[in-house]
Amino acid sequence: MSRISKFDIMDSPQIQRLVRETADVLEHNILDYWLTLRDPRGGFFGEVMSSGEIVSDAPRGVILNARIIWAFAAAYEMFPKKAYRQAAEDAGEWFLAHLLDKEAGGVYWSVLAGGERLDDKKQLYAQGFAIYGLSELYKATREAKVLDAATELFRLIEDRFADRLHGGYIEALARDFSPLEDMSLSAHDINADKTMNSHLHLMEAYANLYKVWPDPRLKEALVKLIELTCTHIIGADGHLQLYFRKDWSVLPGAVSFGHDIETSWLLLECARCVGDSALVSRVEPFAAALGHAGNEGLLADGSMRYEIVVDGSADDSRQWWVQAETVVGNLWLWKFHGDEAGLGRALACWAFIRDRLVDNEGGDWYWAILADGKVDLSQPKAGFWKCPYHNTRMCLEIQKLFTE
Repeated sequence: MSRISKFDIMDSPQIQRLVRETADVLEHNILDYWLTLRDPRGGFFGEVMSSGEIVSDAPRGVILNARIIWAFAAAYEMFPKKAYRQAAEDAGEWFLAHLLDKEAGGVYWSVLAGGERLDDKKQLYAQGFAIYGLSELYKATREAKVLDAATELFRLIEDRFADRLHGGYIEALARDFSPLEDMSLSAHDINADKTMNSHLHLMEAYANLYKVWPDPRLKEALVKLIELTCTHIIGADGHLQLYFRKDWSVLPGAVSFGHDIETSWLLLECARCVGDSALVSRVEPFAAALGHAGNEGLLADGSMRYEIVVDGSADDSRQWWVQAETVVGNLWLWKFHGDEAGLGRALACWAFIRDRLVDNEGGDWYWAILADGKVDLSQPKAGFWKCPYHNTRMCLEIQKLFTE
């Protein structure tokens, strides 16, 4: 496969199969499943167990709901089904009604199933994903109130979270934007002033907003995020550094292969979005280095291990999102960096996803395949962090790369 010409790529039966299979998985395995999770009371259920049991009273987080908006709106652009647009619009209405803090500004971290405020901290990561979902919804609907909400969040981030002294953005603040003692994003993360993860997805969100709102201040902020990624977040070994103090001094963190490979293509995509060829040229070697560093986590069956933790031990579970990013990252290495072997790596990882992670009976994907080869059934099928984002985006990226 590594010798297939980019010009004749669609003549390859393997590529035709990849495009066909991922389109089918997107429509009939991922999105059809998530359409069943619409709550008759409004919005989407906040949690579904691996057994399929819906936890109807589970709290609802910004991340899950913003990603649902994004997934259906982005899918509608490529597969213009009325059900996708309706789901995106309904999810957006519920989001704007319940997750926006209409008094203090910004978005909450979570609410109860009925929409009542639960955790009202202002996490940078959540503000970014709100922009990401709403800007994608605006592409589908062109509703002014949706764009207004996204642009207001941008202004709030720049006014409240930006670190004028050291650059970048503070990880989290209290509801009234006063300092917050515990800024950690999740139980898996340490308490740090700044993180790779929040800056990565803020960069992605700003790039998506810039596509529909090419504001000069937004462009400046986006370019700064791209530069910060190259100068502070990517380490000398090519891997991402995960946690930082305010002055960008590094705190201990794992080697996250999934984030390495994800950032490798998102960084270049965001640079290309700006429309500056000099910026793209500057970013390309950093993106390639990240992609190759991420591929150090590949296993013999084509899948990607999760991470190397701080003590040096390996977590060989193959989480769903890491596999999705491995496919896309390697396709970008192949297409934009001349890494011919990247195509074969992407196909091998897709085969692992198709054969091991896709739940053909229950719908969507399992959380992970554990190191012993068993399916991880301890984690939810849908929840705060299990969303139709990484896998939907992978399927859509494949359609774009090979059909546009």
